[in-house]
Amino acid sequence: MRSDLKSAKEIWGWTKTLGISLSLAMLVNIFVLQPFKVNGQSMEPTLQNDERIYVSKLSHTFSYLPEYNDIVVIDSRVDRDRTLKDDILENPLLMLAMGKSEAKTFWVKRVIGKPGDTLEFKNESLYRNGQPLNEPYIKEEMVNVPDGKIVIPENHVFVMGDNRNNSDDSRVIGVIPLDHIMGKKLF
Repeated sequence: MRSDLKSAKEIWGWTKTLGISLSLAMLVNIFVLQPFKVNGQSMEPTLQNDERIYVSKLSHTFSYLPEYNDIVVIDSRVDRDRTLKDDILENPLLMLAMGKSEAKTFWVKRVIGKPGDTLEFKNESLYRNGQPLNEPYIKEEMVNVPDGKIVIPENHVFVMGDNRNNSDDSRVIGVIPLDHIMGKKLF
């Protein structure tokens, strides 16, 4: 009888430790640091398809405005509000436990425009606030881009992929609400 009680206590101890460890891992993943996988060629040559990156979630947790040229992960579903429930249910640890695959709604892009900026596409070049952008990181010059102008509204950013001719980005889905920026690439 004593050995059964001892075994039950040991099992309970391990169960508690495992539960606390998983809970802490989920909290870190939701609010601090999360891995993401690059899906597609839209960030070439900077990032490659299937490359793993690690993202600081602090900007999402505390609603920081990213800097120009920051590489960020965005939720491309800009037509809906994001909630804490989304952050929890779309956590990769929980999705793995539920047998779901990574969502294709998260895109890796570069911040090009911030609130109040005027972006202009003219002569297949990009201008921010009247100045042409020097973008040594892009794969190739943009082609077949219609001329146009956009002013970035408050609490939004404009993002683009480095492979400009092969990227779905703000040119397709529009400006990105700050709460749809999941985090900033660390490494």
